[in-house]
Amino acid sequence: MATDYDAPRKTDEDVSEDSIEELKNRRNDKNSGKVDEDEAEAAEAFELPGADLSHEELTVRVLPRQADEFTCASCFLVRHRSQLAETRNGQMYCVDCAG
Repeated sequence: MATDYDAPRKTDEDVSEDSIEELKNRRNDKNSGKVDEDEAEAAEAFELPGADLSHEELTVRVLPRQADEFTCASCFLVRHRSQLAETRNGQMYCVDCAG
């Protein structure tokens, strides 16, 4: 079945439903004042089983920058020299930031 996309989308019944009286009645409806629950607030209350990691301790060994590494002047990540794209004004940029 073909659809005529140029045809008006509202029928006569839809137009009469949206009369000013109908809109006033909807405004006074009890549910019209409800605000949707905030997604971030709902996510904070939702807890996955086994997701409590408060008793876990993370130990990471931090190494200083090696001789074959550089710090990108744009993203400030330590990269290997093979990812060096260019040097501008004495500052080094990685392939991702120079592109």
